Amino acid sequence: MYQQVEREWARSGEDLWVFAYASLIWRPEEPVAESHFATVHGFHRALHMWSRVNRGTPEEPGLVFALLTGGSCRGMVQRVARADVPAYLPKLWAREMPNPVYDPKWVNARTAQGTVRALAFTLSRRSPNYTGLLSPERYRRIFSCSAGRYGTTLAYARETYEHLRELGIHDRALAALLSHAPEACTP
Repeated sequence: MYQQVEREWARSGEDLWVFAYASLIWRPEEPVAESHFATVHGFHRALHMWSRVNRGTPEEPGLVFALLTGGSCRGMVQRVARADVPAYLPKLWAREMPNPVYDPKWVNARTAQGTVRALAFTLSRRSPNYTGLLSPERYRRIFSCSAGRYGTTLAYARETYEHLRELGIHDRALAALLSHAPEACTP
């Protein structure tokens, strides 16, 4: 997958745009030359992907965000200058794809400045990493107990929610999920 994405970008002869919809918004890989608000149609942000490394373990899986088909998603596009892409792309890949679970796709991201073709990390509902619908009790358990190399699922979800709010992006689905979080994170 990596080589395919790298080849497609190289053929474009342009800078690389990346669509950020969760932690890339508040913890972007460097260097980013510029960022803009963007909307992608045909996908929505969802906390429906198992994480057994970054936000959980094989014994106590956590959750991370993915783009699932349907609806639309407001986020940011980040431009990486062409000269910086050879160093940037491997770092981004190591972060987002420690296991090959996402389906990297090129999406059209609409900005106030125009539409750009951006790399996005999506998830198929056929993937074994797709959680399907989870009960409130399951979310409470995950929010209480799941942690991985980058911290807890709960901290990740809250950090994403707060940064989205600061940007004026109101994610009602995420707010509803966080209502299941315990006041204190206790395993």
